[in-house]
Amino acid sequence: MIHNDVLRRLRYALAINDTAAISIFKLVDYDMEMDYLHAVMKKEGEPGYLPCRDKIISLFLDGLIVKNRGKQEGSEPRVLDAGERLSNNEILRKIRIALSYKDDDMIDALKRADFRISKGELSAFFRKPDHRNFKPAGDQVVRNLLQGMVKKYRPEASGNRNSKSNTGASTLRKEAKGKPSRDNASCSKENHRQGSKPANRDGAKANSVWGKITKPTR
Repeated sequence: MIHNDVLRRLRYALAINDTAAISIFKLVDYDMEMDYLHAVMKKEGEPGYLPCRDKIISLFLDGLIVKNRGKQEGSEPRVLDAGERLSNNEILRKIRIALSYKDDDMIDALKRADFRISKGELSAFFRKPDHRNFKPAGDQVVRNLLQGMVKKYRPEASGNRNSKSNTGASTLRKEAKGKPSRDNASCSKENHRQGSKPANRDGAKANSVWGKITKPTR
């Protein structure tokens, strides 16, 4: 799994727009250029695509840690040297720290993506490489964690309508039958009077804790 995918899916899961992404990089003293950010957000084969370097995804994850947990005295983020690689295990570890995930939180996120894992298997990813129980994390673990995070934080997004965690599923079925609930009807009238904000094309609300969501780069 290339780092472009990790950055793109993580930003989508947490609804991090361009402005917020730039500010996250600034927290680790890195001046990210908007043009380069857009280039690494593209998919392979798209015009203007550039690979996301290990240094960049590492800095972004470190910045996310600082944003969510604050700077820790005496533990400055380490910038990767040229040619140094960031493993899937390190990506999982940084996500875990940034979001203050416990074992159960990570297992729950993976379960939302229909990926089952035991606490013992999960803990093996966070062992030191020289530990006898250490296990390298495969791409599917990172991919499914990010997919599970999307389902957790953005259940209303396109493609997640059949998720068990989507509490609006029953409402959608009622509306499809032409039998909206009394509460939904009153909410619709209230939104009409106040002028509710439209959702973006992914079905997500136009605003989040990270600020206004911009259209994803295609």
